[in-house]
Amino acid sequence: MSRSINRDTQLCMSLSARPGNFGTRFQNFLYEALGLNYVYKAFTTRDLPAAIGGIRALGIRGCAISMPFKEACIPLVDAIDVSAEAIASINTIVNDDGFLRAYNTDYIAIWKLIEQHGISRDTRLALRGSGGMAKAVACAFRDAGFKHGHIVARNELAGRRLAETSGFSWAADTRGLAAELLVNVTPIGMEGGTEADQLAFDDDDVKRSSMVFDVVALPPETPVIRLARSLGKPVITGAEVIVLQAVEQFVLYTGVRPAEESIARAAAHALS
Repeated sequence: MSRSINRDTQLCMSLSARPGNFGTRFQNFLYEALGLNYVYKAFTTRDLPAAIGGIRALGIRGCAISMPFKEACIPLVDAIDVSAEAIASINTIVNDDGFLRAYNTDYIAIWKLIEQHGISRDTRLALRGSGGMAKAVACAFRDAGFKHGHIVARNELAGRRLAETSGFSWAADTRGLAAELLVNVTPIGMEGGTEADQLAFDDDDVKRSSMVFDVVALPPETPVIRLARSLGKPVITGAEVIVLQAVEQFVLYTGVRPAEESIARAAAHALS
């Protein structure tokens, strides 16, 4: 029996420059499976202050924040959780009776993946990217105890700024880095993008590495992930990231932590 939306239904939403379907499909699947009176809808906006004001004024329970709004939202909320404070980047807003608190579940997800995959803190890493998501990833590695790393970014100013924040070094490219862990936090390899068929790291980098981590979630098998698998390298995919961070958002919105079986079913539905 399908859900019925009524006056007591709690609305959750997302804000992104390019709204996708993953969050909508994932969250709504779990709401229905667990019998929760919630509904989730994706939005974009050209007036961010008005959109955040609408969350407060209309009693919208929660909002996922995607690029390019992760930093611009900070002055518009009432409080910032420790998961977002240190990196000055948010991806989740929770509304408690008009009080807006911001979190960064990307940061939480990366930390959990580091633990789950047992990555040694002595590993030398190269992280490609310098945007809001790159900040969350770099700072999660920093706070997990990694000391040996490089931020690889064509934008020197942004790259050096992130390197300073995370305690790593900046490099314009990967030449001479000999990184054991390669981490892509750019749109390279993203479905529908201008670089969808390109490798985030070249063949030699991947051959020298011991693990490849691509934060791009769609497709789950990006060109660099496919290459790494073909070479027998262990990988961490963006699908793992997007699912973990979405679960943490779900818990923040509803107060309910789904069973692993329910999470797996929701993820398969959302990624299909």
